[in-house]
Amino acid sequence: MVAMKMQIYGKAADACGGECFDVKNPATGELLEQVPRGTEDDVSLAIEAADLAFEGWASTSPQQRGMIFYRAAGLVRQRKEELAVLLTQEQGKPLAEARSEIEGFAHVLEYYCGLASSLRGDFVPVPGNGYAFTVKKPLGICAAIIPWNMPALIMGWKIAPALISGNTFVLKPASNTPLTNLTLASILNEAGLPAGILNVVTGPGETAGESLVRNPNVRKISFTGESRTGKRVAELAASGMKRVTLELGGSDPMLVCDDANLESAVAGAIRGRFYNCGQACTAVKRLYVFESIAEEFIRKLEAGVKNLKVGNGLDKTTNIGPLNNRHQLEYIKGLVAEIEEKDGGRIITGGKVPEFKGSDKGYFFEPTLVSDVPGDSRLLKEEVFGPLLPIVTVKDMDEAIEEANRSIYGLGASIWTKDLDRVRIGCEQLNAGIIWVNQHLKVAPEVPFGGVKESGFGRENGPDILSEYLDTRTIMLKT
Repeated sequence: MVAMKMQIYGKAADACGGECFDVKNPATGELLEQVPRGTEDDVSLAIEAADLAFEGWASTSPQQRGMIFYRAAGLVRQRKEELAVLLTQEQGKPLAEARSEIEGFAHVLEYYCGLASSLRGDFVPVPGNGYAFTVKKPLGICAAIIPWNMPALIMGWKIAPALISGNTFVLKPASNTPLTNLTLASILNEAGLPAGILNVVTGPGETAGESLVRNPNVRKISFTGESRTGKRVAELAASGMKRVTLELGGSDPMLVCDDANLESAVAGAIRGRFYNCGQACTAVKRLYVFESIAEEFIRKLEAGVKNLKVGNGLDKTTNIGPLNNRHQLEYIKGLVAEIEEKDGGRIITGGKVPEFKGSDKGYFFEPTLVSDVPGDSRLLKEEVFGPLLPIVTVKDMDEAIEEANRSIYGLGASIWTKDLDRVRIGCEQLNAGIIWVNQHLKVAPEVPFGGVKESGFGRENGPDILSEYLDTRTIMLKT
């Protein structure tokens, strides 16, 4: 397999230089492509390209930028099937989920295209001092480091508000899933995005990622990933007074009250936990059920989970693809071993590697339900990325909220009830950046998204995100 050229727009550079890493299909172990292992020099080349392109892009009208987004979204939709297959091959998710993610990327571009005309300052009369004007200016070079679980959608969340605001950008994809990101970047280029505006550097976080955060010419860093790395990003960025957005994942609780529609709640729990093989920051990771309905709820949930089919994401009958990498598989297997060896819960269903033709070549694991989980279990304390759902019974709403808030994380939470008083209490008392009612998992670009506590700070999405990529300058005018 010939190494891909580094996607540094505006710079012709073969950044591989013999140093590459393999991108493999997590369902089959097959090699998909070799991608350059980006170095500090490659990051410098990308930032230089972004710097050279910045003045021209900043002077382009927001409406012109929006039209490029609009054309790109159309091209992405035209090539949805091709992109979805590529995403499934490198990430592992079922093809239907990959299609949805590609459509999500296109929708993000269209949403920010619509916001282009809202980029304006204010006029403020100042009694005794004439008038004041505020002017919005792009920051300059912005950058993002993104994870492997939702590479296309999260790429859209990062680049779209930055680019529509007039900034240039350097993106570092996850080493496991760079191919869809590179292809989407080339589509934006094809749609008319000038050279140097969007630059992609592939490579490991400890080299390419750190170099990107450390570089003094980068004015904003947006990072999505686990908390330990996010804290390192914040530490490095602080020395350069860079703006930072950290979306650090979570351990989302789902609260099922005794008046909930059980069929809807069961379906929500299955989708909320096992979508993308449980590899979503907003996945249901802790399930709290009122004890008066627990037996019936768990029986229905078990039946639904047993109907899920694990397999290659390209198989149309697959509901759950493989975990993305061996590290995740070994982590989930280790948690299950603890349950079995330390009496840390009872496995209701699942709990092992499935057996089917070719399953030994991929990172597959059965969807697993665990009950009787003690309060000190790692299942309730850590961000478990995988198809493993702990179930805890609670007496009432007060206990459910108390247990839900014990986590160090605070990204999302959901309440399943028909009682508006319970909804009000839950929304007031749950420590989470986003709270769903009778649904879970959906994150729309139209609304702010982010967490509290160790789930990070700052927000993605929504119209207010544009202020994160703009400087406000005040002009005082006395006549």
